[in-house]
Amino acid sequence: MYLDPKEKAAIFAKHGKTVKDTGSAEGQIALFTYRIQYLTGHLKANHKDYNTERSLVKLVGKRRSLLDYLMKKDVLRYRAIVAELKLRK
Repeated sequence: MYLDPKEKAAIFAKHGKTVKDTGSAEGQIALFTYRIQYLTGHLKANHKDYNTERSLVKLVGKRRSLLDYLMKKDVLRYRAIVAELKLRK
């Protein structure tokens, strides 16, 4: 499995408020970013895997929706997560 529970807990501990805070927008964005990076690497090796490509596009859309929500609610939190995950140039 590509993501064991310890890694997942570490992602939520670093980006969420606590280890158990799996519902925060920052934690979910960080988890989606990790999954997007993993799937991107998989698609580089398996370019004909169209199901994974579709899953990747859906994940990017979910992350974009969460980022839009966060930008509307709190711009400072949005800027912090974008800078921390290096999502923009």
